[in-house]
Amino acid sequence: MKKTRVLRSQGFTLVEMMVVIVIIGILAGLVIKQLSSRAEKAKVEATKAMIAQVGEALDLFKLDFNKYPERIEDLLTQPPDIDPKKWPAGGFLKKMPRDGWDRDFIYRKPGTKGQPYDVISLGADGREGGEGYDEDLWNSDANKR
Repeated sequence: MKKTRVLRSQGFTLVEMMVVIVIIGILAGLVIKQLSSRAEKAKVEATKAMIAQVGEALDLFKLDFNKYPERIEDLLTQPPDIDPKKWPAGGFLKKMPRDGWDRDFIYRKPGTKGQPYDVISLGADGREGGEGYDEDLWNSDANKR
């Protein structure tokens, strides 16, 4: 009697393919989480830089006119109580500042926390309070973080 050999194909089984797909899915999930966390961190850092820039513009306004503006918009356009001869060409900012999440800053005069003014971003969630990336960013502590 002749023995016949059964040749098996050299491909992957369905189980092996499923294991590879699961591993790729897990790795993709980890990479996406890392990228989104870096994007939020970049928004926080950009917001801190913008708060500092607005603070510098507010301080320049104070140096020129011996008072802080009533509204943040007064850094762009001349307020009615300012002498046009003293107003700098182009104002104190080129455009209206926005935080890293593309929202307007909150400006308060007088400020809290012992400051003459507050420039505040409400963080990623756009609501007061929060932790992590949702935490509010203030001019009074922007340099501490």
